[in-house]
Amino acid sequence: MDDPHAILRDRVLASVLEGRGKSDPAIRSAAADGGGVPPELQSLVEKIHRHAYKVTDEDIARLQGRYSDDQLFEIVVSTALGASRKRLLAGLEALEEA
Repeated sequence: MDDPHAILRDRVLASVLEGRGKSDPAIRSAAADGGGVPPELQSLVEKIHRHAYKVTDEDIARLQGRYSDDQLFEIVVSTALGASRKRLLAGLEALEEA
């Protein structure tokens, strides 16, 4: 099945992960993948990938001494985009197999 939105979606993802920002692009990419981030970020990244609705203000506050609000925003958005992409691709694969 051809995904007519793949090019645009991939462009957005590349822009978020590799574009200019306050956080390290390597951390953004790792967060999108769900692992390989610095240890203090791993819990947040895993929570976003598995149960984003469970993220609390405390999860963010715990990291604010080490990361700026801009950095945390970029990391959270990268993680959420990566998690959504995995779910989308799994859904498209399931449709293809059906």
